[in-house]
Amino acid sequence: MLMNVYKKIGIALLIILGLLIILGTWYKYEFSMKEANSMEINDANLARKILIATQGSVFKDKVTLSLIEYYKPQSVFIKVIDTKLLADILPKEFDAIIVVHTWEYGKPPIKVKRFIKQNEAVKNKIVVLTTSGEGSFKMDGVDALTGESNLKDAEEYSDKIIRKVEALLAKNPKLKI
Repeated sequence: MLMNVYKKIGIALLIILGLLIILGTWYKYEFSMKEANSMEINDANLARKILIATQGSVFKDKVTLSLIEYYKPQSVFIKVIDTKLLADILPKEFDAIIVVHTWEYGKPPIKVKRFIKQNEAVKNKIVVLTTSGEGSFKMDGVDALTGESNLKDAEEYSDKIIRKVEALLAKNPKLKI
């Protein structure tokens, strides 16, 4: 009789564990960011270079497109990558690095956090936009723009990023656009 109770409890726990795994998998699939398309705009031999590391979403795609539209006619090489590829980047090859990411599961994506931590020496050339449901989360010690991923605000965030990049480039006259 007692063995039967333990067996029922064990089966119930396995069912609950299975449901949690299914729920977790569904949540990750439904709400995690899609991979952003990599691309290069303009000639890689141009003197000025900007990297945009982003994640795939309608909001982030619109921000990225606005940045490309602004810088493309200004003889700037623009490289767009997914944030998962940040480990492959040498920051010294770029005059400005724009990182657009979502706060996921209560923290930044590990690749973003690691990249920023490893490149503390050049953080003055990194511009970060962190989106979250509440709109105010960001990494400690990072001067980031923060907000929600509201499509109607994409242009406003693009403008804020451009102002930060322009201020960054203005500090270095040879990089002025």
